[in-house]
Formats: sequence, structure tokens, C-alpha cells
Amino acid sequence: MKAKLMGWFLLGLVRVLTGAQARWWGCPPKAEQRIYFANHQSHADLVMIWAALPGELRHSVRPIAAKDYWTASPFKEFITTQVFNAVYVNRQRTDDQDPLEPLIEALSNGDSLIIFPEGTRGFAEEPQAFKAGLYNLAERFPDVVLVPAWINNIQRLLPKGEVIPVPVLCSVTFGVPMKIEPGEDRKTFLDRARSAVIALRDV
Repeated sequence: MKAKLMGWFLLGLVRVLTGAQARWWGCPPKAEQRIYFANHQSHADLVMIWAALPGELRHSVRPIAAKDYWTASPFKEFITTQVFNAVYVNRQRTDDQDPLEPLIEALSNGDSLIIFPEGTRGFAEEPQAFKAGLYNLAERFPDVVLVPAWINNIQRLLPKGEVIPVPVLCSVTFGVPMKIEPGEDRKTFLDRARSAVIALRDV
């Protein structure tokens, strides 16, 4: 009950601060297994996409969260675990652990994911090069629908180093689903996926 109340509070707060506008330009919201992949400019990105999704989809769509940051305090760990049902990932790879293991487990269980293929926040107008994880997941789970998304203005809501958000109108634009084409290599696919995200900026 506590988690549900916190979820309602955060949803209301995000909508008041940002409007949390969802623009389903390339596809409608649908109860199917998906990987939503988007640009990454703020710690508020995962909250923004979560808030933009219809209520009936939120329980099955799990955002990816950097374990070192989102477990740094009991409050952060509570909201990412109990409210967002996030999948924690280690940003530093070790010899005995594949950082994709938690994502593979979630997809194997039928969950949908929200991921940020840059791997870290960027501060330029366009996303940094996408890392290989998106390609590896798409290759392993070819039936999961890949949906690009552009998060607009979120970096102005919670700039780097700030802890108090500033009200600003934000939106998430969801694009046309894509998949790995026959014979398409990793670099070509990742460049195409990145371009699909950038193209939504001006839609």
C-alpha cells in the first residue's frame, strides 16, 4: 500500500512539473512485450517515460536503473524497487558478471523494459553512440518489439548537480518499431537505432 501511494504521489508530481505528455507518433500503446529505448540526459528520464505510459502498462514495463546511483540511499532504493520495479544494472563490468544478465532475466520472464543505450547521461544535443547491449538483446529476443523514444526537455527539469526540480513542459515521443534486418551487423543496427531516436526530436 505504501508503494502504491508513493507511486500515485510521484505520478502526480511528475505530471504537475512536466505535463508528462506522451506522443504516440509511430505506434499506439499496446500490451505486448517491448523494449523502449531512448536518449538519456537526466536521472529523471526513467521517471518521465514511466509517467508517460498508460496506467495499465506500467506494471509490466520495468526501467533500467544504475545500481550504484539508485541504491545509494534507502529512499532511492525504495522508489526504484517498490514503485518502479526497476531492473538494476552494474555500470562497471567485471570478469564474472555480464551486465546484461538482469535484463535477459527480465525479458525471459515476459517483462518489457525501458533502456538508455548510451549507457550514461549525455549533455550534447544528440545522444552519444549506442552501446552494444541493445543489439545483443534484440538478437537474443527477436520477437520483442523495439520502440525508439525521444525525451524532450527533461534535462531542464533536473539539471546535473541539482536536487530540486524546476517546472518545465516535457514530452516523450514514441516512434515506429524497428528490428534487426537480415544480415545487419551490430554497428549498422546501432547507428540506425540512434538515428531513429534523434529523428523523433523534430516530429
